Amino acid sequence: MAGRWVEGIEAVRARDPAARSRLEIVLCYPGVHAIALHRVAHRLWRWGLRLPARMLSHISRMLTGIEIHPAARIGRRLVIDHGDGVVIGETAEIGDDVLMYHQVTLGGTSLAGGKRHPTIGDKVILGAGAKILGPIVVGEGARVGANAVVLSDVPPGQTVVGIPARPVDRKPAGADVLPYGTPCDEALDPGVRALEALRTELAELRARLAALEAERRRAPAGDD
Repeated sequence: MAGRWVEGIEAVRARDPAARSRLEIVLCYPGVHAIALHRVAHRLWRWGLRLPARMLSHISRMLTGIEIHPAARIGRRLVIDHGDGVVIGETAEIGDDVLMYHQVTLGGTSLAGGKRHPTIGDKVILGAGAKILGPIVVGEGARVGANAVVLSDVPPGQTVVGIPARPVDRKPAGADVLPYGTPCDEALDPGVRALEALRTELAELRARLAALEAERRRAPAGDD
């Protein structure tokens, strides 16, 4: 557990340019605190101490603003940036080297028992406000854009954006870490592209209508 604590601190240093020292991370990063407390709560849960595990989880939520069910399975080097409003459900599973921003929800869509929450693969980026709902799988290296709502599986390496989330045509060139899960390029958003196409078509129809009206005004009387 101590080794994972150190790994988590180093992962924050690698992925957050605002982190100036290990001491600052230990003292001032709620994501680090929430994950550390979850490790203890998860151990209690596995030992059958369910109520103490839930109580520790609740205390962690009050201190950090991050809610992680003690039964959730979290891999190594998870980074929760900012963290406020994050919710990770009971049957959620998170792989290694995942980067998660604030207000992400790994939620369920069913009241039935069993697997109800998502499985997040290794090296996934979940943008701020993303909602991943149901027992779906987000594949290794995938990126979920800010405020996207994901209701179906995401293939490995795919970038998805929008409501409901849809794949974009390409991934941007650049660093391995993509802040907030998606490029700040509206041209990549399929919803924005659809609106732009409708706007272009509307402008063309208006131009054609104006040309027809002008031609009609120019026509001599009685030609009808």
